[in-house]
This record gives sequence, structure tokens and C-alpha cells, in this order.
Amino acid sequence: MQIAIVLYPGYTALDIVGPYEVLARLPGTEVVFVAEEPGLVTNDLGSLSLNAVSCLDEVTSPDVVVIGGGPGQLDQMSDGKLHEWLRAVDQTTTWTMSVCTGSLILAAAGILKGRRATTYWLALDQLAEFGVIPTDERVVVDGKYVIGAGVSAGIDAALTLASRLAGEDGAQAVQLIIEYDPQPPFSAGSAATAPPAVVEDVKRTLAGQV
Repeated sequence: MQIAIVLYPGYTALDIVGPYEVLARLPGTEVVFVAEEPGLVTNDLGSLSLNAVSCLDEVTSPDVVVIGGGPGQLDQMSDGKLHEWLRAVDQTTTWTMSVCTGSLILAAAGILKGRRATTYWLALDQLAEFGVIPTDERVVVDGKYVIGAGVSAGIDAALTLASRLAGEDGAQAVQLIIEYDPQPPFSAGSAATAPPAVVEDVKRTLAGQV
């Protein structure tokens, strides 16, 4: 089973690395990082690069596609090579997964039209512009599409997908291997629970990036 993880400049690292840590541990999987051009692709903070070993043209029939989000998503919304590739491989993929604002790229490519999906909390309303039904659930499964909300939800989405690929026992084994047992020190992981002052500060910090 080939899993293609899409890279583009300005991705958020955990959107990519979280699902990678889960899905790459499933038996019988081959994970390949793909981008428009092969080589190192740098994240949104400019301090970490992942190697895209293949270009899009070299990966024509992956079983699973994973695409993350990040500020670089804003440069991936116009119809072009990535959108064409996403539409082409969507004809034969078994599953397609996105994390954070990666769902906006899928939506802009026309892949999620009429389906339920989620995305980063500050961008949720944008999904409707592409004929997608927004929902604030952490993980949404609609047909063969597994959509995770913001950043850390990529791990939850990947475990959800892992249960479809390897059964619940297989997914739970991976969860234990990576010791994924979140116990955050604060209840600030969503706009509904974070202090209002923190929410406003984050909105100011991310203005123009989402």
C-alpha cells in the first residue's frame, strides 16, 4: 500500500509528521513524500525541511493521499499542477486525508464539493465558499475522505484512518507505540475553551496567515 504525503513550501510540520508517525508504522505500507519538484521543502517556520523524494508526476496511483496545511496553503489555492494531480489520483485512491487547512486545498480542487469537512478553526467558514459543508468536529469521515481539524488533530485523523486500514487493534497498537496519551497542561486547545484574551491574541498573531 503506497501512501503519498504531499509537501509544499510553508507547510506546518506537525500536520505532516504527526500522520507520518502513525501511518508509516502500519504493516505493508510504503510512504513517499511528494512535491511539485523533488528535493528539500521547508516548513512555515523556515527551520525544518523534509525531503520530497518524488515529484508529483512520478506518483500516479497512490492508495492513500495525505495533505497538510500551514500558511503556505494560501499559495496552493489556484488551479494548477497540484490541483490537477489531486483530481487525477482521486479517481483511484482508496482514502484521501487532510489536516488543518489542507482541506481547503482539496476543496479548491473541487474534491470535497457537497461533502462534510473541517479545517483550522480560523478558516472553517472558508470551506463553504467551495461548496463544502463545514463542521467543527475534530475528525470528519465522509466517504473515503478523512479530514482532521487543526494541526494536532492530524494524529487523531491518522489513527482514525489507521483503524480503517489495519483494524482497531492495529491502530491501537500504533497509538501505544507512539505513546499517544494526550494530557495537556491547559484547556486552551480550542477557541471554545481557551481564555478570550488568548483567542484574541492568536487572531492578531495569525492575521493574514489563514
